[in-house]
Amino acid sequence: MLGVVQMIEMVRLLTDNGIEVWIDGGWGVDALLGRQTREHEDLDIAIEHRHVPKLRTLFEERGYRDVPRDDTRDCNFVLGDDQGRILDIHTFTFDEDGNNIFGCEYPLDSLTGSGTLRGYDLKCISAEWAVKFHSGYELKRKDYDDVRGLCDHFGIALPAEYLKFVSDGDS
Repeated sequence: MLGVVQMIEMVRLLTDNGIEVWIDGGWGVDALLGRQTREHEDLDIAIEHRHVPKLRTLFEERGYRDVPRDDTRDCNFVLGDDQGRILDIHTFTFDEDGNNIFGCEYPLDSLTGSGTLRGYDLKCISAEWAVKFHSGYELKRKDYDDVRGLCDHFGIALPAEYLKFVSDGDS
């Protein structure tokens, strides 16, 4: 598992070296909510693709190596170390008009979220887009918990595909 201190250290390493980072996934949800809601196996981040060589150097110097996965691409790869810390990297490139022209399909307005964990300000995927991104795959209870937390906190309607998780106690 990846603790909040380790997560912040990873983000700080990148930002201190000039790499703008947006937190995605479960830690992004927690940042938006301002508190850790569950344990996390990894840290999902979004960065501009041009920063990949620098990111790789920074983490490889600290013992991180590629973690092979079926969905590995130039714009989506995972690095891990011997202590079990895992960084799931999603990259993108926008043109001068703000159009995504390469990589993971982050709309420009999805990169507008902000949150805080342990007093550390974090850029993250916006709440609306975090809810949208939690769809189109086999949903787990943790996905429902994340989405329900965002919907409740930000006044977003719970997507229909999550209604199967709603029980008498959840409504």
